[in-house]
Amino acid sequence: MKRFKCLGLTWMLLTMMATVAVAGDERFNEKRLLDAGFTPLLNGEDLSGWKVPEGDGGHWKVVDAVIDYDAKSEAKGNKSLFTEQEFGNYMLHLEWRFKRTSGLYAMRTILPSGDYKTGEDGKPITTPAPNADSGILLRGPRHQANLWCWPCGSGELWGTRNNKSLPAEVRAAAVPKVNADNPVGEWNRMVITMTGDRVTIMENGKKVIDNAQIPGIPEQGPIGFQHHGGPLSSRQIAKLKEEGSYKEGDPEPMSPASSLIQFRRIYIKPLESPESP
Repeated sequence: MKRFKCLGLTWMLLTMMATVAVAGDERFNEKRLLDAGFTPLLNGEDLSGWKVPEGDGGHWKVVDAVIDYDAKSEAKGNKSLFTEQEFGNYMLHLEWRFKRTSGLYAMRTILPSGDYKTGEDGKPITTPAPNADSGILLRGPRHQANLWCWPCGSGELWGTRNNKSLPAEVRAAAVPKVNADNPVGEWNRMVITMTGDRVTIMENGKKVIDNAQIPGIPEQGPIGFQHHGGPLSSRQIAKLKEEGSYKEGDPEPMSPASSLIQFRRIYIKPLESPESP
């Protein structure tokens, strides 16, 4: 038993050192990634190796070596994009950016505890602000690290933070320690390390999630990029026109939490379990 504990601690230390080594240098260095055992998940030309949602209509696509999405997938079921391959423990390197925001969203303030800040009436305080929304699906469709414009920053673990049946320390660990997002339109570099049911997330050289637990996450699953939001209905557009907040020639009005997003430089390194000899 002591031997396995020592192996586990050594493995965790080596994994942390590898994460810092890969994520600490803000400059992209493909040779360094390849030398460290990473392999590309995107060939730069098309979505080979990815499961495009059936009936998508070409809205998930590759343009100039970048996965581009306009939040308009025509698929009837899940509209998110997943890898064909499933992964267990891994380090994932990628860059992401929002192309633009998609409207004002009534954002809540997330406290360090994971709860929402409330007013004297006990209701969450909201502040309308420009927003866009997507996420990294860590192993299948249920568990995600949020990419959004909320004040707390990206990396938030939505399902864990909002599960009030979990211990307080587990929910608090799902809240980003710092908002490391760059402004909308600029690229963000993210390194995600998944080991068992624990995740650490580095963004733009800063640790935003530190060894947080995700209870119930599957041992294996595909990695995905989340669809969120989409175009407004004709009735909603008509209302905007009446209010004078939209006119012909403006960008197509979207839900204020839409995945107007791009991904590039996607590399993965499978990791062994800490119990492996």
